[in-house]
Amino acid sequence: MDNYHAIDHKKLTFKEVFEIVKKDLKLTLSEEAKNSIVKCRSYLDKKIKETKEPIYGINTGFGALYNKSISNHDLGRLQENLVMSHASGTGEEVPLEIVKLMMLLKIQAFSFGYSGVQLETVERLVQFYNHNVIPVVYQQGSLGASGDLAPLAHMSLPLLGKGKVYFKGQKREAAEALKEMNWEPIKLQSKEGLALLNGTQFMSAYGVWSVLKVFRLSDMADIIGAISLDAFDGRIEPFYEGLHTVRHHLGQIQTASRFRTLLDGSDLIKQYKVHVQDPYSFRCIPQVHGATKDAINYVASVLSNEINAVTDNPTVFPDEDMIISGGNFHGQPLALVLDFLAIAVAELGNISERRTYQLINGNRGLPSFLVANPGINSGFMIPQYTAASIVSQNKQLCTPASVDSIVSSQGQEDHVSMGANAATKAFLVVMNLEKILAIELFNAAQALEFRRPMKSAPYLEDFVMKYRERVPFVTEDKIMHDEIEKSITFLREVDYELPDALIPGI
Repeated sequence: MDNYHAIDHKKLTFKEVFEIVKKDLKLTLSEEAKNSIVKCRSYLDKKIKETKEPIYGINTGFGALYNKSISNHDLGRLQENLVMSHASGTGEEVPLEIVKLMMLLKIQAFSFGYSGVQLETVERLVQFYNHNVIPVVYQQGSLGASGDLAPLAHMSLPLLGKGKVYFKGQKREAAEALKEMNWEPIKLQSKEGLALLNGTQFMSAYGVWSVLKVFRLSDMADIIGAISLDAFDGRIEPFYEGLHTVRHHLGQIQTASRFRTLLDGSDLIKQYKVHVQDPYSFRCIPQVHGATKDAINYVASVLSNEINAVTDNPTVFPDEDMIISGGNFHGQPLALVLDFLAIAVAELGNISERRTYQLINGNRGLPSFLVANPGINSGFMIPQYTAASIVSQNKQLCTPASVDSIVSSQGQEDHVSMGANAATKAFLVVMNLEKILAIELFNAAQALEFRRPMKSAPYLEDFVMKYRERVPFVTEDKIMHDEIEKSITFLREVDYELPDALIPGI
């Protein structure tokens, strides 16, 4: 089944997630995963029948109501009530591709067989995923402590025939979609609601999406930075290999190597330079871009652990005959690295905007504001304003969420991670970076034309040629918004293969 990805006990890698998303693969549960899920559920059913002891969230209330016992007759109702009451999210809707990632990661977590859910529940999640029945989930509501309670509740409601979904391109009542698919609503058994709601899949999905996006944007930052360097008549010496090997940072070494390769064959980089040094936004590209590469890879390593983890509560260990109430749902590992990701990504935007400013500043033979016909035309004056505005917003978004905590659930949940806020902020910073880089490319390609007939490197000239198919050289003032939007679309869609073997990520 070439168009399917099997969910099993093997590590789910970023490369596999990328392939699943890019190729729109469907999911299937391996026999190993099915057996593990059934084994755990059977153990839990047997345990409930045999014990009179309280087991948190199974025959007790939740949170501060942990000391309230629930009769066996009401265990299913308890779980359904939990999902409904916790569906308290608000704000903007989560993008559908991220909701699908949430479902994928929840299925992956259940496949290990430590959550006590019915096989039928997991298979229904798989059916939702495969048939693009996408729950409506809201961005606000998670403290990132008992997992992502509110977002995961909204994700889970449609399993019960409640809430809303996107189905066949329309927002509809979940009950209607289930009826059209001839699916009966799931009848939750003991612990299942808690297993669905506890977990870090909201934070993780945002994090995985952001990292996958920034892998590409990091490449774009290098390519566009190299175009800017050549258009600015910059020097190649700051990219000398030995300069970076004596400092030892891998990302810095890789970035310098990449720039030497990208600029290989450029007439501009080889020509005599009057200036002895370049501004830091050019001279320190290896140090800044490289530090971000290292940060991205560290964040990816943490996320890689998380998406292959069991993060609901309590955790069921059939072989050890143990049901343990712990804290694997706490989002602190993600909160810290998602704040780190936002800061690292913002710095790519910060240095990009400085290069844009240098290009329009009337230095090194380039006309002020890159105006082809000065006087009546303002040229590229205001796109730099736009980039500066977005950079400033990113700085504000980089205020860490992970240092905050608010007591909840009558003091039972007295330290929370705020990882969900860190995740949604990081997502915005990543989206902003794409706009900033698009504006730099818009300026760099314009500046390069003023160096003709001299040529940049073949790889960079080919990249600019592809760009020119969508965004022409600006001779007279026009509505720059339209050109910026076309530049953003170009960065999202351009097929590229870097002339090196550096593959960031996990």
